[in-house]
Amino acid sequence: MKQPESVSRETGGALEAYEALIREWNPRINLVSPRDVPSLRARHIEDCLQLLPLLPVDGPAADLGSGAGLPGIVIAMMRRAPLHLVESDRRKAAFLLEAARRFDLPHVTVHPARIEAVQLPPLAAVTARALAPLAVLLGHAHRLLAPDGIAVFPKGRNVDAELTEAAPHWLMRVERFPSRAAPDSVLLRLSEIRPAGA
Repeated sequence: MKQPESVSRETGGALEAYEALIREWNPRINLVSPRDVPSLRARHIEDCLQLLPLLPVDGPAADLGSGAGLPGIVIAMMRRAPLHLVESDRRKAAFLLEAARRFDLPHVTVHPARIEAVQLPPLAAVTARALAPLAVLLGHAHRLLAPDGIAVFPKGRNVDAELTEAAPHWLMRVERFPSRAAPDSVLLRLSEIRPAGA
């Protein structure tokens, strides 16, 4: 399989091995929907790769509700700064620990805890994919980010409704980037996140 230009041959091989690891574990703990397994590379891994150019190169980051490590493990293979994977489901956290061990990702720390309970250093970036409505994600991001930190959230066709719902409660700088994964999806890069009226 031809790799994207930004992915080295070594990393491309690791991504293929990671895809195989998801397929191996998926029947036991349902990391991704069974209907998505045949298109795992295009539907999930390629989708995660497009987040990388939107993230800062340095500084600690976190992937919230990391699940199968999409995008957390994918990001960790490409970005060597400290990365925290937060996942409250113990079985999925065990998968993340195995992935970090198998693919030699010593800069990854797995937190088997709820997002509300986790204590992290001020972060340069947070990501979350298919986790919660934007208004909820902004609350998590505001608590965890450093003052100049950013949040990168892939969103689908309801993005405008989610932005409208969040607007009375949150102020932020919004940048939109088209998603290559789906024509009705966007990548939101959010900065200067603060409660409205603060």
